[in-house]
Amino acid sequence: MSWSPDVPFNDLPPLPPARLDLEPKQVLKAAIGARTALATLAQAGQLLPNPNILIHAVPLLEAQASSEIENIVTTADELFKHADSGGGGHATKEALRYRSALFAGVEAIRERPLTAATAALVCCQLQGREMAVRSIPGTRIANPVMRHVVYAPPEGADVIRDKLADWERFIHADDELDPLVRMALAHYQFEAIHPFHDGNGRTGRVINILMLIEAGLLRDPILYLSRAIIARKNDYYRLLRGVTADDAWIDWILYMLDVVRESATSTTRKIASIRRCQDDIAERARATTPGGRDAQFLAVLFEQPYCRINNVAERCEVSRQTASSWLHALVAAGLLSEVKVGREVLFVNDEFMDVLTRPE
Repeated sequence: MSWSPDVPFNDLPPLPPARLDLEPKQVLKAAIGARTALATLAQAGQLLPNPNILIHAVPLLEAQASSEIENIVTTADELFKHADSGGGGHATKEALRYRSALFAGVEAIRERPLTAATAALVCCQLQGREMAVRSIPGTRIANPVMRHVVYAPPEGADVIRDKLADWERFIHADDELDPLVRMALAHYQFEAIHPFHDGNGRTGRVINILMLIEAGLLRDPILYLSRAIIARKNDYYRLLRGVTADDAWIDWILYMLDVVRESATSTTRKIASIRRCQDDIAERARATTPGGRDAQFLAVLFEQPYCRINNVAERCEVSRQTASSWLHALVAAGLLSEVKVGREVLFVNDEFMDVLTRPE
């Protein structure tokens, strides 16, 4: 393979890599560990009294972390505060679009297999506008500190479409490759193709989750994967480049398998913490207000940790006055706090937010 960092990599070879054992013993062992952790996570998620808590919360946390990798920095508080309204600052809106892109991708693969068109759909949602494959030459990826070029992706719309077609065929190849190994290889290839003018990193990380769901390893997008990548961000970029420069596939695969295992394990621990928090708040709420005995009221407080009176009134089918009374009773008891956002008052489940945002 001939490669130079400042020359468009139109010779990027298709997957799988030729003449390479992709599943030596250390890879198989790591894949078993990662799959076991994913199975434990899936089971833990199903045991939650209200699985919607994870489906609402984890994609927002994943959105925050995946955006942070691209230096789009917002806070979990800002994301949950504006999750319903879509407001907030520029970074918050960008991260909220990540959640929308993730959900759009999941909905798409429920209907048809993952394809390059799915990737384009995800990227369009991320960017908030139509995105086509790159047609203008000159894209270069530079080291953010040293500013020197480290990679030049393939150029030419037809070349890029051909590379994506090869990538798509590999995703659905009828072979016995472990689906987690396939995900690792496909993620490298997508980032190497770099098909769009912007949003490739976040699109690729959404596709990771979609591949796990399509393979039956996850039912819903409840894996908080990007946080583990952030913790080892330098390794992520170093190992991606190692594949390009030195065909160091095994190191890359082992890294991705470990990221999946670590993420699944920490998310499982977070589920246990959520359950304890739910039980504790439910017990205290029952002693505080009649609303504490309403299952839907308690569900809203965890599905929407920044909660509005209307959320409670609509979900519980009670008047605004009753909903307000329940929420203010929990504020008086110290279970919730109030925060004003514009002309609205939001009621914050601070203990749950602490569980969501702390490391596990």
